[in-house]
Amino acid sequence: MSGSKEGGLSNPPQYLGGQEYPPSNQFLDPFSPVEQHGHRLPHWQQGSVYYFVTWRLADALPSEKLTQWREQHAIWLRLHPTPWTSEIEAEYHAKFAETIDKWLDAGEGSCVLRDPLSARLVADALLHFDRERYVMEAFVIMPNHVHTLFRLLEPFRLESVVQSWKGFTSREINKRLGRRGTLWQDDYWDRLIRNESHWAKCREYIFNNPMRAKLPGNEYLLFDRFLKERGFSNPR
Repeated sequence: MSGSKEGGLSNPPQYLGGQEYPPSNQFLDPFSPVEQHGHRLPHWQQGSVYYFVTWRLADALPSEKLTQWREQHAIWLRLHPTPWTSEIEAEYHAKFAETIDKWLDAGEGSCVLRDPLSARLVADALLHFDRERYVMEAFVIMPNHVHTLFRLLEPFRLESVVQSWKGFTSREINKRLGRRGTLWQDDYWDRLIRNESHWAKCREYIFNNPMRAKLPGNEYLLFDRFLKERGFSNPR
């Protein structure tokens, strides 16, 4: 899965197979319509562009923290109706997504993805339709959440792709662990990637997430298509 050229995360390669990489026409187009949908969390989609998507295990956050977060989130959304400027969107993610990320990195809940075989089930699902429904750039499977960076391929829809990952892995992991019930949260976080700099920052965030959470190498699974070992930094 590795690319033919290597490049540092903060300075991504400019060419892959003789072509510009990442393609400059596959980022958010501020002059084209953006489809918005979602219930608790707003979601955005604009065809075959890059997305940064995060979801977590259902028990990854303490209920009291989540209740407080939802109350503040609902108030903020009422005070900031869409459409948003890029500044308002950045404020939204800084205030709410980054808070969730910090809580997730504390490693609360069952953390069933610490189990190497369960993490590998998720990794295999993420790569199963690579280059058919999406082009997977990078992901990290943490003990209680997953971060992904990929380009969606038309005519596939973002919510359908994410739901297929979550639905399949929920069934398979529950079967493997001999358990029933909800594995993943109902929803997910997503961001449309604005430009090459934003793309590089998301890749760097994924790559550094295990270090920020102080995880040993056997408690996460990291994929980046430019890494030599079949794209994995720590094959399990």
